[in-house]
Amino acid sequence: MENVRNDGKIISSLQPLASFEMGRDDVNVVCTYGKISVWFGRQVPELVIGQILISISNIDASAVHEYDVVCAFETITDYEGCGYVLVSYARSENGYRATFNVPFSNKTALLHMADLILKELKNKDVTIDVYWTGDDSDIMRLSDELHNIDGWKVKQINYKDDA
Repeated sequence: MENVRNDGKIISSLQPLASFEMGRDDVNVVCTYGKISVWFGRQVPELVIGQILISISNIDASAVHEYDVVCAFETITDYEGCGYVLVSYARSENGYRATFNVPFSNKTALLHMADLILKELKNKDVTIDVYWTGDDSDIMRLSDELHNIDGWKVKQINYKDDA
């Protein structure tokens, strides 16, 4: 069975997906079974960042982003107060190296993460990896949700059977 998208791309539901790439000039999303990689260009609007994070949350609330930071020990509790889940921490040369999971089920954590992305975008492009349990139907549902963003299109579809 094939579906024709509003952007003219034909998507086969008979072959399992290897990867599904979509986006626009200032943002790119690549979905696979275990991971969603999102590249944000420096010119991406704040609204689009929020739409992408919330769309992922709507499709798979169990998705997480792993966030590493070197900070003062007291700052660790600030991150936890924003909904981040501390995975590990260790003393380092400049403070404490902490690893957090940012749960997509927590809107406060997503809002804080969006703010951090915006701050980083002032200096450089940002790429985040989101770990999820999505399958072909979840990828298609995410694609449908993201198609509401102006200028959004499917860029490339790779099937597992492709050579």
